[in-house]
Order: sequence, then structure tokens, then C-alpha cells
Amino acid sequence: MAYFVLFLGLCFVLGGLAVASNPSPYYGVMGLVVGSVVGCGWLMSLGVSFVSLVLFMVYLGGILVGFVYPVS
Repeated sequence: MAYFVLFLGLCFVLGGLAVASNPSPYYGVMGLVVGSVVGCGWLMSLGVSFVSLVLFMVYLGGILVGFVYPVS
């Protein structure tokens, strides 16, 4: 279980680096989605599944709003 949590932490950091290193909004959003999914998985491994679900829904809503604006 500890290795799984460390793997989720590594994926979360890599998702953040993907957001920071991509100037294109298309690939930046992919990094945000990966970071969101991994962060919520990390919270679920800690046992706070409701908080994880709410965070996932709110965060992906914000991602979609932030993605549509630069594309349009």
C-alpha cells in the first residue's frame, strides 16, 4: 500500500510538471486531468472518498471552464 501511495504522489508531481511545461492549452489540460484523477485517488487511499468525489467534480468543472476560454 505504501508503494501505491508513493506512486500516486509521483504521478501527481508529474501531472503538475506537465501543466507547467506545456505552453499549449490542449496538453496543459491533459496534465490537469491527470493531476486531478491522481490527487483524488490519493485522497481515496486515505479513506476520504466523499471529499475526493466532490473535489473531482468541482475541479473538473473548473478545468473545463478554464480550457474553453483559451480555446475559443
